[in-house]
Amino acid sequence: LGAGFMLATHDLEIRGAGELLGEEQSGQIQQVGFALYQRLLEHAVDGLRRGQVPELDQPLEHGPEIAAGLPALIPDTYLPDVYLRLVLYKRIASAASAAGLEELQVEMVDRFGPLPEPARRLFSVTRTKLEVAPLGIRKIELNERGGRVTFREPGPNPAAVLRLVEAEPDVCRLDPKMRLHFETELPTLDDRLRRATEIVRRLAAETAA
Repeated sequence: LGAGFMLATHDLEIRGAGELLGEEQSGQIQQVGFALYQRLLEHAVDGLRRGQVPELDQPLEHGPEIAAGLPALIPDTYLPDVYLRLVLYKRIASAASAAGLEELQVEMVDRFGPLPEPARRLFSVTRTKLEVAPLGIRKIELNERGGRVTFREPGPNPAAVLRLVEAEPDVCRLDPKMRLHFETELPTLDDRLRRATEIVRRLAAETAA
């Protein structure tokens, strides 16, 4: 049941839907994928309904990016069905709270069994994204020797960033682009996410002070 719909969905992902109102069989949608194309279209339509002119050259807002240097995904050995994996990726990315993310994790364990390590990492990274999203963070890059935080424009109060650097001059520094670097041993993903969250929380406290 539903096999025809899944086949049609895969066909859209591979070949594209073509022009919405034209005669072309295959269009630019194949360059970005059906799911992203839908989001772009919904974003433009919502803007038009509010009387706004869509900024087509601007990317969609998708929250902070976290690059932890380790695989964070749902392995195909854990869940072979491509369509189900796509659905779960979307649900994980769309989680609005840590509680909602926890419910989804429990659901996956109930349906498919204990999570493999890469899937647990995916949930850990997403939890961190939810926590740092309100704090003006664009990207956090992490590795075994430390990491780097890139802020949005406008970012947090520069004085708060400077106070953080002055508090740990041997660990933290700013580069000419006002990106915050921190150097410390972070061998595991938990170590990396914990340190990044700690720095972001301290920055938020400095901003509120």
